[in-house]
Amino acid sequence: MAAGGAEEQRRRRLGRLSALSVYRRAAGAERLERRRRGTPLPAGGKRAKARPRRGAAGGGGGPELAAPPPPSAAVPSRVERAEAPPGSTEKKPPGGPAASPGAPRVQAPPGSPEAKPSGGPAANRGAPRVQAPAGSTETKPPGGPAASSGGGVPGLLRRLGRLEDSRRRAAELFRWLVAPVAPGEFSGRHWERAPLLVRRGDPGYYAGLFSTADFDAILRSGEVQFGTHLDVTSYAEGVRETHNPVGRALPAVVWDFYQNGCSLRLLNPQAFSATVWHLLSILQEYFGSMAGANTYLTPPGTQGFAPHYDDIEAFVLQLEGKKHWRVYSPRTDTEVLPQFSSANLTQAELGKPVLEVVLEAGDLLYFPRGFIHQGDCLPDAHSLHITLSSYQRNSWGDLLEKLLPAALQMALEEDVEYRQGLPMGYLGYMGVANSDAVDPRRTAFVEKLQRLMKKLVDYAPIDAAVDQRAKSFLHDCLPPVLTQSEKQLSVYGFPAQWQDGSPHNVDILVTKDTEVRLLHHGIIRLCNEEAGVMLYYTTENSRVYHKEEPKYLEIDPEYTDSIEFLLSSYPNHVTVDTLPCETLEDKISLATLLFEKGILTTKKPLVQV
Repeated sequence: MAAGGAEEQRRRRLGRLSALSVYRRAAGAERLERRRRGTPLPAGGKRAKARPRRGAAGGGGGPELAAPPPPSAAVPSRVERAEAPPGSTEKKPPGGPAASPGAPRVQAPPGSPEAKPSGGPAANRGAPRVQAPAGSTETKPPGGPAASSGGGVPGLLRRLGRLEDSRRRAAELFRWLVAPVAPGEFSGRHWERAPLLVRRGDPGYYAGLFSTADFDAILRSGEVQFGTHLDVTSYAEGVRETHNPVGRALPAVVWDFYQNGCSLRLLNPQAFSATVWHLLSILQEYFGSMAGANTYLTPPGTQGFAPHYDDIEAFVLQLEGKKHWRVYSPRTDTEVLPQFSSANLTQAELGKPVLEVVLEAGDLLYFPRGFIHQGDCLPDAHSLHITLSSYQRNSWGDLLEKLLPAALQMALEEDVEYRQGLPMGYLGYMGVANSDAVDPRRTAFVEKLQRLMKKLVDYAPIDAAVDQRAKSFLHDCLPPVLTQSEKQLSVYGFPAQWQDGSPHNVDILVTKDTEVRLLHHGIIRLCNEEAGVMLYYTTENSRVYHKEEPKYLEIDPEYTDSIEFLLSSYPNHVTVDTLPCETLEDKISLATLLFEKGILTTKKPLVQV
């Protein structure tokens, strides 16, 4: 795919090979023949897994690219909704994102942000429109800390940092994300049910979150590797290809791919961008599930990904340019809220889109997992968007996968009925070959099994299973981003240093009168395990997904009441003397340990400098 016109002819005269043509030559005749025949590619041509991956930590910034000019015809702020498909109207599990405004979180993950494929001509037809409710048509949420009042996304994050309670920060950030739709309305009408389009007519709504200048600066940091951090993709004539060379993604090679019509997907930009990291670290507490992201840069007039559906809840934030999207309802009941993402689909497998729209800078598109989607660039503009994702493998069924084996193990240990032998001769009247037989022994066998399964509920360690999922979630979490005040009042701002030939300000002196509280609400979880009582925490996690092993402290059982006391007291400070430990020495010892791990902050600095 050449750049076109005179430039293409000039390149041919000079005999210059693009990065794309070099890649295709190296890929061999078989790959090119597959492309001509339109047959699917082997592993190299598949979409990367949706599971979020966090790239190596690297530098973030670079000057921000100026926001794209507003469209010639101003787009009024409005909300457009697609009706829920017939198979997805069942009640969603309680506890969706707005069910409890301060609920802790989600890598992508990861889940993980998804590949955005493409479609045909620019159009804005196909989705039923509903006017925004009275009082909610403004581009920005009325009032509240998340109301935009300058400074772009970095300014928004600073304002949220003034809120004492991390749960309130999370709730306000989500309110900003879906504004002007209220979180309660979003939860009731759209979450896991139906797509939502928010057209804001405000190109600067996401200013400072991520830009093409940031993308370029990240490439220039020298930390980006093809495949690990960056995918180079194309979709043409029904064929989806990945063009990743081996090794470091250097700007000259990457931008040459882009100039020749390839899309660029930066996997997990939170590992490189402090602003994306900050945003996701707050949202993960709201969702109570891993929050991930990918960014997608697409050249004008091209498409990077085939139609597909994902296993994550997707929030598409259009940062620059514009992109034409088509969204389709799940085709069957089995595709409603799927556990896993689909393979690449063909255009012939799709029906009529439930939503077709051109996203412009500042707009938001949400669609639940299972909704097929594709997006393509218009001829006159590039597109940069970021997809935020959550709720990968976070269903009732995923909880039961942990719960049922544990319930069966407890039943086997405590109830002799589960240990009794199966009836002799049961192989002769049970099994598929005997499924149509009328036999009282079959009836008795099935009734006994049903009774044992019902009784299994009594042995289900529900809270312990939830704790194990929370433990996994904390391992998925990004580390918290501290405000300047939080840093000064935590171990991260403790003024220990080498000075005049020796260490100074080394001693952490916690007393019975020291006032402490948790750094954030969602950073710890108590788990009662076979090896003992474990306190899992996120403060030492990496921005690179699962780069570190789960972080935990093994604590004495008598300290559990104190941990629960700190959780229930948050966001208020409590004196160390009020911790429900047996002795003052235990109280000071526990508080000091938690402070050293970054879990506790103090009301006043421990050392005055």
